[in-house]
Amino acid sequence: MDKILVNEMEFYGYHGVFPEENRLGQRFRVSAELHLDLSKSGKSDALEDSVNYADVYTLTKSVVEGEPLNLVEAVAERISSKILESFDIVQACKITLIKPDPPIPGHYRSVAVEITRSRSHE
Repeated sequence: MDKILVNEMEFYGYHGVFPEENRLGQRFRVSAELHLDLSKSGKSDALEDSVNYADVYTLTKSVVEGEPLNLVEAVAERISSKILESFDIVQACKITLIKPDPPIPGHYRSVAVEITRSRSHE
């Protein structure tokens, strides 16, 4: 299966279980890996035979900058659902959602979730 990768999109959202996260917000980074057959678009050179990367960005932005959710797992789930609903050509997607500055003590680069969803598991 071929892939389209949209890497490390950055947004500001208000997701989290702590009140300060919902009030102050924070940065989120999202990568989307779309699994689909790109042979038709590779031959036709036509955007309508593929997925517009700008549409993936806009969809992801609407989720991350939209309604606050408690868990990054729920944010990733919502993104994957919207991708599969919006793009019939996409057979599966992997969403990596990184929360670089969670309000937890300790030394670490970030926390993240990665989920994979496909049409066969809807």
